Amino acid sequence: MGFSIATWNINSVRLRMPIVEQFLMQSQPDILCLQETKVVNELFPYAPLRALGYEHIIIHGQKGYHGVAIASRIPLTEDHRQDYCNVGDSRHISAIFERGGRRIRVHNFYVPAGGDEPDRTINPKFGHKLDFIEEMKHLHANAEQNTSAILVGDLNIAPFEHDVWSHKQLLKIVSHTPVETDGLIEVMKRGAWLDLMRQNVPESEKLYTWWSYRAKDWEAADRGRRLDHIWSSSDLGPLLQRIDILKAARGWDRPSDHVPVTAHFNL
Repeated sequence: MGFSIATWNINSVRLRMPIVEQFLMQSQPDILCLQETKVVNELFPYAPLRALGYEHIIIHGQKGYHGVAIASRIPLTEDHRQDYCNVGDSRHISAIFERGGRRIRVHNFYVPAGGDEPDRTINPKFGHKLDFIEEMKHLHANAEQNTSAILVGDLNIAPFEHDVWSHKQLLKIVSHTPVETDGLIEVMKRGAWLDLMRQNVPESEKLYTWWSYRAKDWEAADRGRRLDHIWSSSDLGPLLQRIDILKAARGWDRPSDHVPVTAHFNL
């Protein structure tokens, strides 16, 4: 049985709903996980998603900031919201779905960006990011009996050398500093998570999901970073067929600086 799940930092879901609809009509994932929705729950745009068949929607919104949502063509149950760092931000949501005789929990994360200065003594945002990652180390892929797991989202860290356009030039830039990359790799190791985007793509190959708005010609410069991730419990690894990174979406009308990433499985 085929199954697909997509993740996308949409950078304001109401502003960019036309390209969300464009993506859903074009790619038709079974589940779409959005980050940085920037809208309170009461104003979330349910109608256009339901019109496209995504009738099962759970959200964790916040006015003007953060926000995560899961829109699905498959029923969702047991939705849960974790308040990482106990600051009241809407940065995590999860739910259970069933497909191909499997029970699977999907986690949708929006990890703090961390500001510009990689020093927690002068930049509280960076400290918050490091604390968030520290708490994520307790999340295990096999936490629930007889339940597989998928973790997706904008994790705001490019962990490996070729997840950025220049490893050497970005070592002191937030999202690729050693304390962040080591931390995220430790999250994967402690939690027994598989990095599905690297399962069939060697670490020596460049892999990006984000291109800055600041670039005059983002496509020509191609100074990207892999900030968006799809992980899973080990049992789902052999069932992965492919990962699609829709780079073309960065050039759509009024785009996000992130592009959709979709994992396809044979369950």
